[in-house]
Amino acid sequence: MFYTIKHVTRFRYSAPVSESVMEVRMQPRGDSGQRCRTFQLHTTPRAAIFSHRDYLGNTVHHFDIPVRHSHLTVTAEALVEVQPPPELPAALAPADWDALDAQTRAQDHWDMLMPSHFIRPSRELRELAQEIGLRRGDDPLSTLWELNMLIYRRFDYAPDTTHVHSPIEDALRTRRGVCQDFAHIMIALVRELGVPCRYVSGYLFHRREDHDRSEEDATHAWVEALLPGLGWVGFDPTNNLLAGERHIRTAVGRDYADVPPTRGVYRGKATSELQVSVRVSPSEEPAPDEEEPTPMGWQPPEAETSDGVDMQQQQQQQQ
Repeated sequence: MFYTIKHVTRFRYSAPVSESVMEVRMQPRGDSGQRCRTFQLHTTPRAAIFSHRDYLGNTVHHFDIPVRHSHLTVTAEALVEVQPPPELPAALAPADWDALDAQTRAQDHWDMLMPSHFIRPSRELRELAQEIGLRRGDDPLSTLWELNMLIYRRFDYAPDTTHVHSPIEDALRTRRGVCQDFAHIMIALVRELGVPCRYVSGYLFHRREDHDRSEEDATHAWVEALLPGLGWVGFDPTNNLLAGERHIRTAVGRDYADVPPTRGVYRGKATSELQVSVRVSPSEEPAPDEEEPTPMGWQPPEAETSDGVDMQQQQQQQQ
């Protein structure tokens, strides 16, 4: 399946700011049955855009706008090919718990087993684990599929009840949140079982017949767990799905702190307002293969004198 993606992020400031520095993780990954055919990123005001890969293989674009501006727009456009994932068995064998333990001892998955910025032990997490009887079930795959369903059933999807920096305790107390919260909660529980688990940032193609809970015009988040003989398997607790051909991956990490679509700061005595627009559409005609485009941009002029105001963070929550 081919998809075109247009992701527009607009920041408006209550007064002109003197500088914006930002990194962007919006380019779809090229692995696990997915291929990014084309990708373009541009900004208003224009900026020279550079890129690198982080230690998890995510493409990170970054830029600096050191001139006064009252708004910033970041537009990413991609054409991506997604293959259906291999069909999973109904269950694994009970002995696969031992195989999983041997695999985690032999390979380097330490980062995906330990606490991270958003995922750490807490009283609320222990209470949920006791409530659902968290334990290793008959086999790893069945256990995680059941956990995915339990989170879907016990938590209400409710935008604006949490924010981008909310700890999981907020959603655990209210049993309300968005995909970012549900992914963090599932990762925390899965790691408690000794299963390496990571956060996935990306997009979900919505069809009316699927009745997805997540919002159509926003980025999406789900999780991937390492299972013996299967590799990294995606689970979407927001929609009670296994990640499939409709899920488009842009970045993976320990939690959201590793993979925000945009992360930046600005300098100025102003507040900021954020608007995000995402459109994912099926594409019948794939573009011909070509080299990954090198981001071209205008070389910013010499930076203006700083106004002495500390840089203020600006990020977007995943819905």
